[in-house]
Amino acid sequence: MNILKIAGKFLDQPLLVAKFQKSVPAILLTAGGLYGIHEVKKAPDKHKNRAAVRVGTTMMFTIVSALAAPAITNKLFKKAAPNINKIAENNMEAIDKFVKNNTVKASVKETLNKAKNKVLSFKEVKRLHEEIGDKNFLNELIPEPENITSKEIFSEIGRLSVFGLIPVLGGIAGGITGDFLSSKNWKERIPDKIKEGAYQYLANIFLCNAGAGMALGIMEKLGVKSKGVKALGMVGGIVSTGIIGGSAIANLIGNKIINPIFKKKSKDNHIYAERHPEALDIGLHTDDIATVAVMSGLKWIEPALPFMYAISGYRAGIGYRNGQC
Repeated sequence: MNILKIAGKFLDQPLLVAKFQKSVPAILLTAGGLYGIHEVKKAPDKHKNRAAVRVGTTMMFTIVSALAAPAITNKLFKKAAPNINKIAENNMEAIDKFVKNNTVKASVKETLNKAKNKVLSFKEVKRLHEEIGDKNFLNELIPEPENITSKEIFSEIGRLSVFGLIPVLGGIAGGITGDFLSSKNWKERIPDKIKEGAYQYLANIFLCNAGAGMALGIMEKLGVKSKGVKALGMVGGIVSTGIIGGSAIANLIGNKIINPIFKKKSKDNHIYAERHPEALDIGLHTDDIATVAVMSGLKWIEPALPFMYAISGYRAGIGYRNGQC
């Protein structure tokens, strides 16, 4: 087994994924708190209190919604969340059965006993795959990535798109609430939040998911079997529909639909006058690479999605615009 596949097996250990998922709230709250403090420190002294209310409220709503997103989407799409106790119980049953029916070296038996309720090191995962010939047992212990088909892909796109929408809506709600509590002209800032929310969701989340899914469906029709080729194809779908087309579509909606609703006019009719793609937007497409991984059946990426989608949610909440209008 090559080193990359062993690395994938190491990262996809159900116990490791479940423990990572369990640690996400503490990590996200800490990161959000530190960033919020940084933002308040940048504000002029006379505006620090208002900044603290605005930033704190926006950040709180964003983080809470990002943390709630997995449970909400799991319930809507009837997907079970990782359960450490259930995983340990299944591991114990599979390992005891294997050891009882097979001759196992002492060093391997020691590693298997650890695997019942603890995460294995990379070296230990490698040892098991070198020493144990029963691949069915190894795949029972650490399941292979699921090969999602075109019949399942649209459900997965829907699930991930709902997952990403929740933090964006939470960020907008938090931003409006923060402005209401700290500013008299809070209503004037609502259009920018909705437009940035549309930008973040369409350009950085939904259209990228759709592009990856369509690319996967096309490759399946063409008979492509290689997971590597499928991953590259999905990245191509992301580039064409999200990175290239998503920002233009989102800005068009902002200019032609959202601005008229709020009777707001742009001084410049250029499609990128209010919001153009920048380095962080390209960086946010890391979550699309994560989407490719999730759609490719890798488990370890999914617990990281709340971090990525929370950035989009916070930017929507502050109504970020980088143009001149």
